[in-house]
Amino acid sequence: MSDAVYLVTDSVICRQAGHTVPFVVEEACRAGVRWIQLREKVMTTRSFVELGAALKAITQRYGARLIINDRIDVAQAVDADGVHIGQDDMPYPLVRSLLGPNKLIGLSVNSIDELLAAQCHSDIDYLGIATIFATGTKLDTVSLLGLPGLQDVCQQTQLPTFAIGGINATTVQSVMQTGVTGVAVVSAICGQDSPYEAARELIQLGRVDN
Repeated sequence: MSDAVYLVTDSVICRQAGHTVPFVVEEACRAGVRWIQLREKVMTTRSFVELGAALKAITQRYGARLIINDRIDVAQAVDADGVHIGQDDMPYPLVRSLLGPNKLIGLSVNSIDELLAAQCHSDIDYLGIATIFATGTKLDTVSLLGLPGLQDVCQQTQLPTFAIGGINATTVQSVMQTGVTGVAVVSAICGQDSPYEAARELIQLGRVDN
């Protein structure tokens, strides 16, 4: 099991690789991934809820956390473990008031300024730090942090931190050496022939000697 690898789903990338999202999630969980984020930008609410319920059944079996991207209503409908929100989504205090104190909430930050603004909320559960490297799955990146920028952010927070953006088996070790808690990946698992083997390799590469 590993908290160093956080899978963010993408149904298009899964389908291009010949997989379904539930298959990829099951294989990742079987390999030891314990953070699963369901992220769908163009799916109907009904389909989103049905997929979320299917993933909740899988993550429960493995003791993994199911996080829903952006959609608080979907997270509530499937009793997910929490939600992940970005800077343009519903404001954090409102999300916390809707979900209550026992659900996980992650917030994306893209700069030191956004990190400092987030620090005023004492009950954020973790930060997603973006964007580290150029990536085809997130086209609206204003700027790339790179490894030095990632390290700067990690040094200024005590919260768990997950880096995202173009991270794969060739870059995961250098990313983990910045002090980040873990790496969030999309294509590096969803787009691989064997999501199980890809996830297992990332977990092994993500281990950092303390």
